[in-house]
Amino acid sequence: MLQQHPFMFAASVSVLATVVSTAFAVRRASARSRKLLCAVTDGISSLRDRDFSVSISADRAGEFRELIVAYNGLGEALRSERQSLYQRELLLDTVIQSTPLALVLTNSNGAIVYSNLTARQLLFNGCKLEGFSFNTILENAPEQLRDAVAGGQDTLFTMTVNQEAEIFHLSLRRFVLNTQVHHLYLLKKLTRELNAQEVATWKKLIRVIAHELNNSLAPISSLAHSGRLMLDRDDRSQLPRVFDTIEERATHLHAFIDGYAHFAKLPKPRIATVGWRSFLDRLKGMVDFIEDTDEMPAQCFFDAAQLEQVLINLIKNSHESGSRPWDVIVAVRAQGAGVLIEVHDRGSGMSPAILQQALLPFYSTKSSGTGLGLTISREIVEAHRGRLNLSNRQDGGLSVSIWLPDIE
Repeated sequence: MLQQHPFMFAASVSVLATVVSTAFAVRRASARSRKLLCAVTDGISSLRDRDFSVSISADRAGEFRELIVAYNGLGEALRSERQSLYQRELLLDTVIQSTPLALVLTNSNGAIVYSNLTARQLLFNGCKLEGFSFNTILENAPEQLRDAVAGGQDTLFTMTVNQEAEIFHLSLRRFVLNTQVHHLYLLKKLTRELNAQEVATWKKLIRVIAHELNNSLAPISSLAHSGRLMLDRDDRSQLPRVFDTIEERATHLHAFIDGYAHFAKLPKPRIATVGWRSFLDRLKGMVDFIEDTDEMPAQCFFDAAQLEQVLINLIKNSHESGSRPWDVIVAVRAQGAGVLIEVHDRGSGMSPAILQQALLPFYSTKSSGTGLGLTISREIVEAHRGRLNLSNRQDGGLSVSIWLPDIE
């Protein structure tokens, strides 16, 4: 039959050849596509493993060209970002290693996972600390450092380093890293800074005392000379005025010196349970103020006599600032694991410069002030493990806040 239809045979062979050729081309294309997809899959696995060096040639990607270009672009971006991150980490590590602040990071088991050069020199003769238990390292450290770490809070302490007494500040921080609790210990040597601050404070103290002594002794000396002249002239009519002035100046000088002595001998607070209602009622018998006690707790733990001294001083300052009696408000409310006491007024407030210095010893804006009222108040509050802060109110006036922990 085929011999009878030569043209049909030729056509059939041509169609068969076309089908075979097409099938082969489709198979080749499918194989190339599978190869490209496998390459992309392998590349994504590499990215997941943080290997960003794998790239795919896009010369013959065909319909997958955009996918390949996008993949290669992602790899390049990740490589660049990792390099940038590495440079930042290198810079940060360089800063940490060169800082005079000793840094030790421990994990939840107390093992040291990171330390800087200062910490290694201070605690382990310059040797590597990583991998050691921090408690083991502390066994050979000075007792003062062990006690400071065991205290579990920020503190100042003195220990001997290279046969010299050095003052350190210990900061403790707790945070979660990679789902594990870590502890950061920061040790800063403050000997030089505190010595410089101590010298500056003594200089200021000497200037203040010299000023007050001159203000009192100069008129006393002058009046004593005037009194002698009056006696020589047998003129006794002005002697009472002379003696009264001398007595007034001597009384002022005694009160001034007594204030400094009281500051130097501030006793340790005697913490006890104190009911807020009775405490405020007693306080209102000594100074005028308006209560804001809607959220006031029933009681707290503090030295009633010392906190009374603090609040009397603050309320008197509010009255002297120009506030009307009904504008001086004392608010008490629970806050966190403690109690917040606030004294608000509508006086003149403080400038930013005065706010920065108001709590410093011997600083006063009053012509007759010793500059110790707020300083003593802060010392009392901090002795209670609390905080005292000053801030201006939005509509005028000053706000003094005191936070005390609710622990005995």
